[in-house]
Amino acid sequence: MLEPVRKPAPWHQPGWQRLTAQQDFAHAYLFTGQPGCGKRRFASAFAAFLMCDTPDAGVACDACRSCQLRLAGSHPDLLMLEPEEEGKAIRVDAVRQLVDFISQTSQQGGRKVVVLQPAEAMNVNAANALLKSLEEPSAETYLLLVSDQPSRLLPTIRSRCRVQPLNLPGADEAAAWLTEQLPDRSTDDCALLLQMAGGAPLRALSLAQVDALAQREKVVEGIKALLKGQAAPSKLAEQWNPVPIELLLDWFCAWTLDLLKLQQQASDAAVSADMDKVLGYMAKKLDVAKLLAWQDWLLEHRRLFASKANLNRVLFLEKALVQWKNLLERR
Repeated sequence: MLEPVRKPAPWHQPGWQRLTAQQDFAHAYLFTGQPGCGKRRFASAFAAFLMCDTPDAGVACDACRSCQLRLAGSHPDLLMLEPEEEGKAIRVDAVRQLVDFISQTSQQGGRKVVVLQPAEAMNVNAANALLKSLEEPSAETYLLLVSDQPSRLLPTIRSRCRVQPLNLPGADEAAAWLTEQLPDRSTDDCALLLQMAGGAPLRALSLAQVDALAQREKVVEGIKALLKGQAAPSKLAEQWNPVPIELLLDWFCAWTLDLLKLQQQASDAAVSADMDKVLGYMAKKLDVAKLLAWQDWLLEHRRLFASKANLNRVLFLEKALVQWKNLLERR
């Protein structure tokens, strides 16, 4: 759903000021950046700004009739287009609805705005249907596309949009912002959340809201027990059932990368704070060829889960844990 916000994240303020200070706006924008960097918030605030009757200092007033309709989720000239279910495709019928929306006269007599996210979720037919709207723009109608993976979009779509990359904040700014949002969390907790989120503050905040730290602690303790021979892979696979598979895959991919860096004695080897001893021990014992083979297997299964392949979660985790433990067994 479209967040009812009127300002972007603080670290995007310079780009926001340049954008809203313009006199003429592009018909279509493509906001890109790492998941959790704040691009959806940026697009939401820009949609609010475009639709506001009396924007103040570059932000929506939240008081005019147009803003009140938007805040109530009932503005007839604002269309939010996203997959019906998370991870599913945006299909051609939904984009045809967008085309019909664009062709109609504004019901409030002002601008019309469409926010489409994530844009890469469009299947081929949907993307081709969108091209017509991009090629024949309607006056005072704006398309705001949001994408984590712009390379998956048709080149013809990207070329018809004004691309606005949105970066992550610096480490210090990210930590300060997250600490402010989570006053009950320790500095170490916030640092770990940011590490888990790849430095993306909004992603880190969402992880805190689903209690990912407690889930992570359970998983780390399970890994330690596995390597000590105190827990069986099948038992851990069942115990980890409440943990989202996306988080487990992210953590194992990050730990694998840390192991590779430690093996190569890379200068940027940044070991996970809660796994430093475990990974340091494993890096001294494992076989590099087996580690590379494991990484290939893990990345392939991460791709399969991302594409919603019909995989048995418990069997996958059990096999993954067997392979993880076997990394320490020399040939």
